[in-house]
Amino acid sequence: MSAMGAVELILTAVLGFLFIRKKMHRRFPAMGLYISLRVVAAPVLTGLLYGSMRPWGFALGIAYFYAFWAVFTTSAVLLFFICLEVFRTALLAFSGFQRLGTIVFRWAALVSLIVSLSTVSFQHFDMMNLIPAVASSLMRSVSVLELCLLAFLCLSMQALRLSARDMAFGISLGFGIMSANDFVMAALMPRLFAPAAPLQFVYETVILAVLAVWTVYCALPEPVRKLVVMPVNSTVYRWDEIASALGNNRVRVAAPEPVNGFFLTDVERVVEKVLARNMKSSESES
Repeated sequence: MSAMGAVELILTAVLGFLFIRKKMHRRFPAMGLYISLRVVAAPVLTGLLYGSMRPWGFALGIAYFYAFWAVFTTSAVLLFFICLEVFRTALLAFSGFQRLGTIVFRWAALVSLIVSLSTVSFQHFDMMNLIPAVASSLMRSVSVLELCLLAFLCLSMQALRLSARDMAFGISLGFGIMSANDFVMAALMPRLFAPAAPLQFVYETVILAVLAVWTVYCALPEPVRKLVVMPVNSTVYRWDEIASALGNNRVRVAAPEPVNGFFLTDVERVVEKVLARNMKSSESES
């Protein structure tokens, strides 16, 4: 497990280097912060953990507890923004769906958060039990969003002209696998009695595989996004226009010009024509 933890740190550092070198942090800023958090937090947490095992390491154990759950909660918050970035990037060709879908995505995340936190018991206000419960519920709600996002991209890749080699799909695929891995681990955790159980190695192997996949996505050239060409009478185009109108917060009201203005303009034109004819007739008679 120590060796696998070292490999995880190395892969995360390489991933962060390639991510910044390809300037993908400008496209996915939340993903860049997530990778940076993993690179910085891994050695700090490892040092606190090994220090807490010493006879004099009780204070370091307390520090490890709060540091671990602080990083865990921050990661859950960043994962929500990463999902939002991937969702907006996938719908880049459909501005209407992107705007309306972002609003629906935020409300779905809020409802999921409320439902998850409602399962936490606040009767016994013990920080050692309350912090892990709240953080785990937050991560559980974000994990559901990740799986839903991956399912949405898999079902609509052809319509969105999204390639499987696109970084947005790679990020969603990795987090979807991580979420499934976490759910399986949480379901089988009560059966584990030793920290070196075989399932622990399987769990860490999946994490290393996801980091390796992300590294390959960053190393390989990303294909150019195909243009979405739709006819004017297309149903998708009409729904995109409707979504653009529904998702627009600025309501524009077109104020018609007064009818009298049109009437006076017509009268002026008639009078000008009559005067012009009279002038022509008087010049011809003279």
